[in-house]
This record gives sequence, C-alpha cells and structure tokens, in this order.
Amino acid sequence: MPGMADSGTDWRLLDGVATAWFGATSLTEAAGLAERIVELSADIAVDVRATGVRVRLDSGEHAEAVSAAARELGLTADPAALQHLSVVLESANPPEVRQFWQRVLDYAPGEDGGLVDPLRRDPALRIRQSTEPRPLRHRIHLDVVRPTAAVEQVGLGEGSGPYGVCHSDPDGNEVDLVPGDPLGETPETADWQAVFSAVACYRVTSPTQQRDLTAAAAALADAAGFPLLIDLRPGLVILDTGKDRWEADAHGLDLDFTDLAEKIQTAARELGATPEPGLPRFVQLFLDAADVEAVRAFWLAVLGYAPDRRTGLRDIHDPRWLNPVLLFQELDASDTERRRQRNRIHFELAVPPDLAQPRLAAAIAAGGRLLDESTDRWRVADPEGNELVIVSGA
Repeated sequence: MPGMADSGTDWRLLDGVATAWFGATSLTEAAGLAERIVELSADIAVDVRATGVRVRLDSGEHAEAVSAAARELGLTADPAALQHLSVVLESANPPEVRQFWQRVLDYAPGEDGGLVDPLRRDPALRIRQSTEPRPLRHRIHLDVVRPTAAVEQVGLGEGSGPYGVCHSDPDGNEVDLVPGDPLGETPETADWQAVFSAVACYRVTSPTQQRDLTAAAAALADAAGFPLLIDLRPGLVILDTGKDRWEADAHGLDLDFTDLAEKIQTAARELGATPEPGLPRFVQLFLDAADVEAVRAFWLAVLGYAPDRRTGLRDIHDPRWLNPVLLFQELDASDTERRRQRNRIHFELAVPPDLAQPRLAAAIAAGGRLLDESTDRWRVADPEGNELVIVSGA
C-alpha cells in the first residue's frame, strides 16, 4: 500500500486495511496519540484503550506521520496485537438473507456482497453462495442488542425462545435481537444506553471538538481507574464500557460507573457534542457445545482471548476489546444429527503473516483439526466441528 513502505514495521494489512497497534500505559497517554491523529485526518478510525491505540487507514497516506507521532510520544508499535474477526454466512439465497441481516444489524452493503458496520466496530458479515443442504438448527447464532426504539423499528414482530427475542432468517440462521435500555432513570445519564455494554455516542462538528471530548473522557476515566473504550470515527466519539463492565461484579473496581457516566456526559455537553442515542449496538457470537470446556479452550487459544473474570460465566473476550465476545452454552450430547451437521456460519480470523502459523499451531494444540489449506488460508475445526478460517494478511 502506498505510503507504508516508509513506516518501518509498524503496519500490517488486515482485510486490506493498513492497521497498527501502539502500546500505551493509560487512556490519557493513548488519547495523546489519538489527538495527533485527528489533526492529520478526521477519516482515520482510531480505537483508544487503556493499554494502547489501534489505528486503521483506508490508504497508506498517513502511515508514516502516525508512526512518527507515536515515536515522539514514546509509544511502540506491536504488530503481534493485531487481529480481525469476521462472520461468514453460507446461504442458498444470499439476497434474501442479506436483506434480513441488514435490517437486524443496521449495516451497510460491503464491496464483497456482504455487510459491514458503518461505524467499523462490530464484525463484518460475509455472505457466500452455498447449495449444501443444512436443514437442522445449527450450533452458532448471533446476539444483537440495540436501543428499544431501534429494535421496534426493525419490525420483525414477536420473537420466539424463552425471552421472546429469537428470530430466524430465510435459511434458519438465528439471531437474538435484544432491546436495550437507558443506563439509568435520571437525566444525568440520559445519553447512555445499556446494550449489554454501556455506550454513549456523540456527534462532533470539528476535529477540535472531537479531540477535546476524547481528552476529557480519557482523563475522567483514568481518574476513576476505569478502562473506558473510546472509538473515534468521522464526526463521532463513541464511549463504551465493554460488555457488562458498567456493572460492579464485572469491573471489580471500587466505583459506581453511573457516577463516571454522569461526569462524562456533563463534559460532552459542555463541549457542545450532540448525543446520538439510537446508534449504540452490541454484537456477540454464541456457540452451542456438548463439551463446553473443550470448545471454549480451543477458542481461547486460537483467538488469544481472555476469560470473563466472574465465576460461573463462560464468556471470553478480546483482551483489548476490539473484536466480538464469544459465549458458550451446553448442547444435548445425544443430539447427534445436529452435532454432525456442518454449520451455515463460521468465522474468519485475519492476522499478520508472521502470526498465521503460530495461530494454526495453537489451534491444533488446543484440540483443533486442520481441514484444508490454500494460499494464505487455513481452515480449522474446533473439537466439535465449528470452523475458523485463519487468513494471513489481506
């Protein structure tokens, strides 16, 4: 990609996007790099974390300038931290299936015929033609949480399942479309939506406003000791706790997150940022398994994920909260036909070229099987046949 050649070894192509991770020791330090990047261009996707900053460029134009800014701030790139997880859906009827998921997710059409999150936060959905009959309920589904008004606008009607939120696309692929709630009942947190994560989205009108809100949110979160997630997109600042971490048992800190949410909301409004309460969205991936521990161990290893800190929960998550959460629930081991049927959904994991073989080795060591391989692609199965394609680079 033009412009990347001069930036040393900081950058890698993931899904065709120039991507880098620069380590940091605090949100404030990470926000310092984000502020420099915003000055270069408002179109760069920047994800600010307490441990570093992920930067994604649509071209290599600003790669060297971003790397130079990071060096000046004493931040070091770590390509080993980079990965990108997406969802692949095989369908006999891609147009109708695509229409269903576009409504559910509020995604935009992608260049490959799939769907992409316009905010570039939640996993892309690739839709590929398949004629293989797979009539049984399969072992992977998605949970999508959006504000209640947005869920009502989708208009899928009454759902099924124990919570009345399960819906199926024309091929039978399932989604739990869950209505979220306001974070609290007081005006002081009215900008925040609880969509499993607590999320507030703010529209900004200038790079200066975006920079100032990022700095203010980072400073307030650091002062509280809370590892807030801050994502910068053109004209937007998105503030996120990560799944459940606004709740005391999930974050395990000596604080009430609503107090921090109030302070951030006050700062945002004083800076003139406009809340967008309809934008928050949360997407997670659900796997059914007869041997949950064996399947979970595979995905922990191959994705480099971390387990939920809470006792009794089987969630696993990206330690940098840049890729979707995975959950596991027990499947009746006697349901052999359903277990034998190949899923209509699988995942793709893009990693830098030098990480592909280590990830493959981790998959095999954790009980996985190599099903086939081609140039820069390895298709593996977990102990119960759920599939992952490891993709090297672009």
